[in-house]
Amino acid sequence: ARGPSTFIPLGEIPQEGGESSLHQLLGAFVSAGRVDHVAMVMGLHPQYLSSFWKTQYLLLRMDGPLPYHKRHYIAIMAAARHRCSYLVGVHMGEFLQVGGNPVWLQGLHCAPQKLRNLNEINKLLAHRPWLITKEHIEALLKPGEDSWSLAELVQALVLLTHYHSLASFVFGCGIKPEEEQDVENSCWAPSPHSDSSPASDDTMGGSGGTDAMQELEVLMERMKLLQENQLEEEGVTQEELATRFELEKTESLLVPSSDILDPSLQSNIRCFLEDPEFGYKDFTRRGEQAPPTFRAQ
Repeated sequence: ARGPSTFIPLGEIPQEGGESSLHQLLGAFVSAGRVDHVAMVMGLHPQYLSSFWKTQYLLLRMDGPLPYHKRHYIAIMAAARHRCSYLVGVHMGEFLQVGGNPVWLQGLHCAPQKLRNLNEINKLLAHRPWLITKEHIEALLKPGEDSWSLAELVQALVLLTHYHSLASFVFGCGIKPEEEQDVENSCWAPSPHSDSSPASDDTMGGSGGTDAMQELEVLMERMKLLQENQLEEEGVTQEELATRFELEKTESLLVPSSDILDPSLQSNIRCFLEDPEFGYKDFTRRGEQAPPTFRAQ
């Protein structure tokens, strides 16, 4: 469990001083401040890390219509939609470093109305992007005190989608907080389903791992019952059994875990959320009419 990832052994993570191309990449991260755990894990694929680093640098550091502190605040909003406390913590720190107003970090209600107006499209992009219509874009571009320019909105939408995707990478690779992060500080709360403490030697760690194991045990019990029922029923084919397995698995995945809806577990994230119960729903289900989609060149 030591190292930047819950899932990948520390010995497999590239270290500084390794192959030259990776060493140069890590050197670039060092010059920018630090090598974070995302970079260390992504270093398993140096070419991908190189492209990622250039994209990230372009979005956050290079010239653009949005000031730096607003870019980091938009990253916080995007990561919060997916309850990714690792990224929320990283960009709260970055937000303060580039001169952002600490009051904004008390919650979305403390941010300027212009940023709050992004909430609806952030929510849809994160969970049900097919519901976005031209009216959502028009509302943000409508002339007024809190209106967005087209260039600003394009950069904001790219930032939102970038951090929605990056949150999936963080969860999928089991990225853990950096060792210097203070777990008690809401800025550096651990990601859900990750270790409750950076120094923990327990591979699953925290309540997230326990919940995951309990869910797995329940699913295994349901699978076992299906097998027993098959023995009792004559004429049940392997194809039918496989279909039942998939149905059980899908239904178990569609049930939200308790930590997502529990306001006491992630208060540092919930303060950046409006309509926190809004989440993913299948784009189309059998027997239902597919929703209209917004197509743009």
